[in-house]
Amino acid sequence: MQPFDRFTLMQFLWAALSILGFSIRVNLKGSKILLLALGGGLSWAFYLIFLYYSDSLLYSIFGASILVCAYSEIVARAVKVPVSVFVTCVIIPLVPGSSLYYAMQAYIAGNHAAASVHIYKALLISGTIAMAIAVVSSVTNIIYRLFNRF
Repeated sequence: MQPFDRFTLMQFLWAALSILGFSIRVNLKGSKILLLALGGGLSWAFYLIFLYYSDSLLYSIFGASILVCAYSEIVARAVKVPVSVFVTCVIIPLVPGSSLYYAMQAYIAGNHAAASVHIYKALLISGTIAMAIAVVSSVTNIIYRLFNRF
């Protein structure tokens, strides 16, 4: 799979549509939902691009999260919406839902070793996303404090 082929474009569109639907479901209105949909699609596209060039799951998640959180900080301030609304919505495609599903399936089947592996993977991905959000938030906070100081 190439990073810029039809399959990546299709996945970008599905991620954008899913975030569009989620945005409508949580009662967001106006042009914000289109910006959120774009951010959700970008998060998955960045993930696929990083994964293609690095072959590292955690690096791909971290890189995509950093870029999408920076996008969220910029766009949320431009449209005067809390940054947490944007970050929460655009990070959804990166959430490790499949790992949690397979962990629960293995646990119910009695395979505790496989469940532990999937839970460990889900915790690593979740921690990586949280670290990326914290890094971008901290750097943005420092930059805005410096701009407001001078």
